[in-house]
Amino acid sequence: MKRGLIWFVAACACLVANGETAFSQTAAGRTPLPDASPTALTIEQAVALARHNNPDFLSTRNNSRNASLELRSAYGGLLPTLSASLSGQYQQGGQQFFSGVSLSSNSDAMQSQYSIGLNYRINAATFIAPKVQRANSAAVDADIAGASEALAFTVKQDYLTALQSLALAQLNDSLVANAKAQLELAKAKAQVGTGTLLDVSRAEVALSQQQVALLQARNQHEVDKLRLFQQMGVEQPADVALVSTFDVNQPLPTLDEMLAMARRQNPAIVALRSRENLADLNVKKERTEYTPTLSISTGIGGYTYQYRDPNFLVNQATVQTEGAQKSCVATQEVRQAVGLPNTLAQCASIVFTPAMANTLREQNSQFPFSFTPSPRSITAQISLPLFDGFAREQRVQEASVAREDARYGVKSRELALKADVTAAYLSLQTAKQTVALQQENSAKAKQELGFVQDQYGVGLATFTDLTTSRAAYAQAENDRINAIYNYHKAVAALESAVGQPLR
Repeated sequence: MKRGLIWFVAACACLVANGETAFSQTAAGRTPLPDASPTALTIEQAVALARHNNPDFLSTRNNSRNASLELRSAYGGLLPTLSASLSGQYQQGGQQFFSGVSLSSNSDAMQSQYSIGLNYRINAATFIAPKVQRANSAAVDADIAGASEALAFTVKQDYLTALQSLALAQLNDSLVANAKAQLELAKAKAQVGTGTLLDVSRAEVALSQQQVALLQARNQHEVDKLRLFQQMGVEQPADVALVSTFDVNQPLPTLDEMLAMARRQNPAIVALRSRENLADLNVKKERTEYTPTLSISTGIGGYTYQYRDPNFLVNQATVQTEGAQKSCVATQEVRQAVGLPNTLAQCASIVFTPAMANTLREQNSQFPFSFTPSPRSITAQISLPLFDGFAREQRVQEASVAREDARYGVKSRELALKADVTAAYLSLQTAKQTVALQQENSAKAKQELGFVQDQYGVGLATFTDLTTSRAAYAQAENDRINAIYNYHKAVAALESAVGQPLR
């Protein structure tokens, strides 16, 4: 029995150690961190850094650790439980009462005991619990995947917004340079008499306004980068450059292909389906409460009891031996006096020897670890719940309602997903056509600005014409930049709805 219990303890210890090692390896096996202070940052690096550092996402990802431990605990429910105890007690000598009977001892006593108990409790719920926890773990992983995709979408949007504000700032740089050139031209024309001081004044005002617009554009770009690194969860390095480029004409899958991909792997749909599976298993688990439960318990133990006075038992035995000898002599003398056969001579052999005294002292030396084994026992019990005030029925009904709600949730999300993907696809097509039109408008506005600049240089156009053309070009180029990045943001929104990169 002892050897079997020792083996069982070792097996359980190995199981726990292996589980912890596997968990540590899983936690340590994550993708290595990208450089947290890059000088050139791509959109992929931004997403990777956000997944490793965004505190809100990391808080969500921590749920997987709890789910893993709950799954291991569910498997542990298939194993017996093992408990061990060791206790000691010191008792002062004196009179005591036990069940109305006076007990007394003139010696202090020390005692100790140990026990190792093995308990096994099993029913139908024990076997379904690992399935429930596996489903819960899958649901948690799906939730984490959804949070990861949502974070990636936010980071991509912020990255594109920062690139958009950078492009607008660069546009304003070119417009400032153009305004300076127009100011120099106005001054030159005023000096030779073909221009007026009013044109010079207007050119100076236009330059100042364009410089203000440039300052605002550069400030907006810095703010957008701050928001980007806030989502990434890291400090913004000095002079970091956003280096990703995108192609508007890159081919994408068809709408039907994207709808099929979305149904398979959209994180929200996958998470809801996992929750539906979990709800179904919870119904089965609640129904197992109608099944019987088998409980088995056994164990080993031992105790010690030692008088603090090593001669206490010796003195007791000496007194008892002397009393026995006197009683023997008295009895045999009476038999001798009445003429009956007697064994008076044998009474002299009733003596308490030093060897006996040593034996008693050795037997008294038990505390704390010279245990005397306790009697072995094993207990088996089968219990069947009959009535608990309809509490089981309530729990089963609640689990059934939760399962139906989960199914409705999946159906609702599937309908919304089809609408979201289709709407995102249509918006993307509109954004692509808008880019083409804005590029044409920008090219025409640029061509017109060059023509008016040439005419103004030879005196065939007024400064007002030049200012109007420059403003039209600035607006057209601004619209072109916004159209391009709105297209890329629409691609990111479509990728988020589908649940995977599309380019």
